[in-house]
Amino acid sequence: MTFSICVRERYTDDDGDDQIRFGVAVTTRLPGVGTLCPFASSDGAVATQSLVNVELGRKGIEYLGDGLAVDDALEALLNADEGSAQRQLHGVDADGTFAFSGDECNDWYGHREGQNYTVAGNLLTGEDAIEDTAAAYESDAHGDAPLAERLIDALAAGHAAGGDKREDLDVQSAALLVKNTEEAADDPYYNDLRVDASETPVADLRETYETAKRGYETILEKYAEEDEDEAGDEDENEDNPADDAGE
Repeated sequence: MTFSICVRERYTDDDGDDQIRFGVAVTTRLPGVGTLCPFASSDGAVATQSLVNVELGRKGIEYLGDGLAVDDALEALLNADEGSAQRQLHGVDADGTFAFSGDECNDWYGHREGQNYTVAGNLLTGEDAIEDTAAAYESDAHGDAPLAERLIDALAAGHAAGGDKREDLDVQSAALLVKNTEEAADDPYYNDLRVDASETPVADLRETYETAKRGYETILEKYAEEDEDEAGDEDENEDNPADDAGE
């Protein structure tokens, strides 16, 4: 089951400091993929799929947090996994990429490593699903769109190219997760989203994202206005202090 993408992006925060954001997005023709496959932290992003071993994702992220490079961390986990021939495991950290597809995965299966991303899939209609996912992520057409939105675009491209070939399975799912290295940053609500059961998971994930983003922006606007009102009240009090002699 499944195709997914893991990415790393460098950026500069509002204070001018260099930061990194990590993202992972996945879709499949089974329910609840967000509980099984995508993992991310401020140290990297990992996707575990095919015959899923959730511990590969959990421990992969833990190992990255311990300072292991992504290739060393995931290779070590696969070496200790008796079922590795049926696994797909890929991911990114601050400096590297890693992708593995066991030779007992179900056709079509395969993966691709780019400079700052990895893509992998199995039980697909063909290689185009992987190639189009990667091409969509690499495209300059996104402009300055948030990473969560661009990850959905990448999934949509892979889905349009054929995606998961099991057309008899109607109940599907999709998920995305984005983390960054800013210690004090609040992750927007639209950086951790799941569609657990749907016949149109990628489209529903996009709608969920757009709704969550609108809600997040509404909250920011609401509290910005309240802060302005409070600041205005304080200024008014300072301009009109009580006259001790007149009280």
